[in-house]
Amino acid sequence: MSDSLSEAIRMRVRVLLSTTRFSQFVGVGFVGATVDNVVLFLLIEGTTLGLQGAKLISWELGIAIIFAINERWTFANHGDVGLGALGRRFLRSNAVRVGGLLVTLVVLKVLVQRFDVWFVTANVIGIGVGFFVNYTCESLYTWKVHR
Repeated sequence: MSDSLSEAIRMRVRVLLSTTRFSQFVGVGFVGATVDNVVLFLLIEGTTLGLQGAKLISWELGIAIIFAINERWTFANHGDVGLGALGRRFLRSNAVRVGGLLVTLVVLKVLVQRFDVWFVTANVIGIGVGFFVNYTCESLYTWKVHR
């Protein structure tokens, strides 16, 4: 491995290991997961939406809230300034989190349908499984903290 490639990898690992940013990301994720679960519960119990439709709505609301808090707090010193840059970061964040959503949906569906786990518990487990992928991709791709 060339020195420049190994240095680029070391730099990215270093920024990912920031305990302050990681702690903030966890806190913001907790807020988003709470919103996701409350909305999911309300949609499942109060509407005729199915599990997947309700999850898509609750997920996007949670993601929008997570993005707004991360933009102003966790990654406030990262990313280009301006409305266009903000819009691009929001789109990148949604793209990154689609992977997390797919993981969450698979875990949610498997735990509910095969193991009869309560949907809120299954959702929390799914969110936890996708957390580390989201943190890595949001840090390095959405806000580019390694720059």
